[in-house]
Amino acid sequence: MGWARTLLLGDIGNRLDIADTEQDIGEIRHELAAQRNLDESQDDAIRRLQEENQQLEICVAALVKTLQRKGVFTPQEVSNLVRLIDQ
Repeated sequence: MGWARTLLLGDIGNRLDIADTEQDIGEIRHELAAQRNLDESQDDAIRRLQEENQQLEICVAALVKTLQRKGVFTPQEVSNLVRLIDQ
């Protein structure tokens, strides 16, 4: 309504326009903050999953080495297993 409000209401109309603009800016700030929080929580989840994945890789490697030492896997079988996993 902008110009019509100013024309009809003068300073009051200007103040109403300013209040509307301030409200719009507040809504935009709120939306940006919500998106930033979502991004940060996703980043945290990705970081946790990467750490968990690394721990699982270490466990699998330790398990395979233990099984190889006990004679359950031959070195060739371990090599084949690693090649399959890398694909």
